Amino acid sequence: MNQQAIGAGKSYAKWISRVLIGLFLLAVTILTLFPLVMMIAGSLKSSSELMSGTGILPVKWQFANYAEAWKQTNFARFTWNSTFLSTVSTVGTLLVAAMAAYVTDRRDFPGKKLYVAVQASTLFVSVGAVVLRPQYDLMVILHLNTSLWGVILILISAHASTYFILSSFFKSIPRELDEAAMIDGSGFIRTFFKVMLPLLAPGLGVAGLFAFRHGWNEYILPLVFTMTSPELQTLTVGLANLRYGSSAAMQTHLMLAGACLSVLPMLLVYIIANKSFMQMTAGSLKG
Repeated sequence: MNQQAIGAGKSYAKWISRVLIGLFLLAVTILTLFPLVMMIAGSLKSSSELMSGTGILPVKWQFANYAEAWKQTNFARFTWNSTFLSTVSTVGTLLVAAMAAYVTDRRDFPGKKLYVAVQASTLFVSVGAVVLRPQYDLMVILHLNTSLWGVILILISAHASTYFILSSFFKSIPRELDEAAMIDGSGFIRTFFKVMLPLLAPGLGVAGLFAFRHGWNEYILPLVFTMTSPELQTLTVGLANLRYGSSAAMQTHLMLAGACLSVLPMLLVYIIANKSFMQMTAGSLKG
């Protein structure tokens, strides 16, 4: 076989490989976007059209569904509760995890390996609803069982993934910066807040995105802690309750409209943190 035939065979194999990769990525894209398209299309249909199961796109676009969902589901209150819960838990998680990551990366102390091992174990051992009752009993003792502060405290305590993200960022910051700051008279705590935290901004952006998403999508904890206080329900709980209401069969289109609205704050947070997220992704690919 001459060199020309070998070259043609390699080009053909390379072309086949590219086509297969393209088809695979196209299939993954369709599987990812199809539920989102169905949700948006369903939110713009009337209830009868949605229940009849006609085509994907609505016959008559019902944009009023969004205003109706906002009005009927007390959406403004639920949105405020979700925003408050997610924002405070994100700030608390970032602060606690950043301090823990800084101390374990820069200092040696008794029990350091045990602390890191416990943090790592919580990543891989999912206890889920098993700890829900002890967590609730603890919040009863603290008189936080009828408040969103109890949920926030529990969410902040589950900061292992954020801890390891920030810990990896701290390892990339030269220790000479700490030494220079301390030579200038800065103490350990002041060095952390004045020098380390500004350098940690990309890591805080990425970790904050995940923490905010976790708080925003949390369902079980807000459901349990707001059973006696419906005015404290978050979006996930409020929208789910529509399904079990007296007119649930008539409100599926409103649930879809509410679900579309509930995605918007997460989309806004992603746009804000997108630069840090893309920087970390590019860094991991290069590394």
